[in-house]
Amino acid sequence: MARRKGLTFYQKKKKLNMILLREIVSWMFWIFVSIFLAIVVVYCVGMKTSVIGASMEPSLYNGQSIFLNRLIYKVSSPKAGDVIVFLPNGNEKSHYYVKRVVGVPGDTLYIRNGVLYVNDEAVEEYFNDRIAEAGVLENEITLGENEYFVIGDNCNSSEDSRSANIGTVKNEYIIGKAWFKMASGDSDIGFVE
Repeated sequence: MARRKGLTFYQKKKKLNMILLREIVSWMFWIFVSIFLAIVVVYCVGMKTSVIGASMEPSLYNGQSIFLNRLIYKVSSPKAGDVIVFLPNGNEKSHYYVKRVVGVPGDTLYIRNGVLYVNDEAVEEYFNDRIAEAGVLENEITLGENEYFVIGDNCNSSEDSRSANIGTVKNEYIIGKAWFKMASGDSDIGFVE
């Protein structure tokens, strides 16, 4: 076979290879499936909101964006130490509240000398100060079924379950678990602890 030298403008155009076509269609299919699954996961599981106020400092700051896991409490229950997002008394006209769960159903809670007691054990690891106002925890209370008690980490600048107008948080008022925080001011990006 003779070899051509130089430029030629009359070369035969290559036909589209069926294997290459299948590969392209396969890639397009998997990209579409990935985008569809990402949209479903974000819509069903994820949600973004912002912290309002200084009640969760230093864990979360005013205006800081957080992502929620809305699916987790459909398969499990909140645990002590979880940071949850809820609507107080289910009021849909209210903004979302972000607080830490300190009491779960069946727990007995009270505050003495600025210290929270849950089932007669002192709980101080979440708060940056002694609790100045006991509110409804001036007297011992026992949480009923599907009731959770929440307090902000910055307990002396927090409107939470100690306040009679907020009270205990029922399971159906919980929107989800604060899962991931975006960088804000002095705060780093990362998972909510």
